[in-house]
Amino acid sequence: MRETKSSSSLGLLMIGIAAIFLAGFFLLVIFGAQSYRNTVAGQEENMNRRALQSALSAAARACDRSGAVTVRREGAYAPVLVIADGESGYATLIYHSDGKLMEDYARLDAEPSPERSQLIGETASFALDNRDGLIELRTDAGRAIFHPRSGGEAP
Repeated sequence: MRETKSSSSLGLLMIGIAAIFLAGFFLLVIFGAQSYRNTVAGQEENMNRRALQSALSAAARACDRSGAVTVRREGAYAPVLVIADGESGYATLIYHSDGKLMEDYARLDAEPSPERSQLIGETASFALDNRDGLIELRTDAGRAIFHPRSGGEAP
């Protein structure tokens, strides 16, 4: 009878040790998954910021020639970055509408239309400054600065 009591307590001890290792393993997996999720979220946010800044810079530099890049300060969606498309009478209009940065391709004198525009990215703020020949595009993702060859005139 003495041997059965000793072997049953030894069995309970082994089950207890296995349960502690199993609980530790599950905690390690949970903390590792949370750490991975945070890392991926940070990486995705960084890529979105870079994509937004790159899209703004590329659009502003695309048709940069004399008189092509201007900042429109009037209208429902002001400020609007206007990038004229040569002699065609059309332009790329970059503006902010309902928390989204939009790009519209329309007649040079047209008002931007969210219905026909393409989404560039989500942003809570959008500001355009024109100082000393530099155009600064600021969003909540950061800022992009460029020096247009066109002079960056602001009407």
